[in-house]
Amino acid sequence: MSNQRIKTPCVGLCSTVYGDLVCRGCKRFHHEVVNWNLYNEDEKSAVWRRLEVLLVQVMQGKLEVFDAVRLRQQLEQHQVRFVPDQSAYCWAYQLIARAARVISRLDAYGISLMPEFRDWPLPDLREAIDKEFFLLSEAHYERYIAPKFLREGMEIRV
Repeated sequence: MSNQRIKTPCVGLCSTVYGDLVCRGCKRFHHEVVNWNLYNEDEKSAVWRRLEVLLVQVMQGKLEVFDAVRLRQQLEQHQVRFVPDQSAYCWAYQLIARAARVISRLDAYGISLMPEFRDWPLPDLREAIDKEFFLLSEAHYERYIAPKFLREGMEIRV
């Protein structure tokens, strides 16, 4: 992230208000959503980095960005919002998330799908990406965050 004030990853589809420990919209953990405005810039950057790493992992399994310059130019031309400091794979996600129903040729954006996904309609691919991204975020929470909260909540009294 650049020196500018770090914005929230919120996409306006928060499921933590319904009791989810991981938001189905932005993939942040419940406590990150609740405490976001209390976080310092380093804490916010750490959340953004984790989300980026997980999303890139999902995207690299589905497509290849073969021309990041072209992708960026197309995003700017079509006024699709993206975070310039993030991976081009995150940019590709923003493109698919925002324009899946109107894109006819991904190669015009510097992107090619992996062979096993070439016949998928882009809205279906977007759903699959989003679901896998959520599952990875949830697994990360279960593996690294939940055990810490469980230990903190259990005080041993003698």
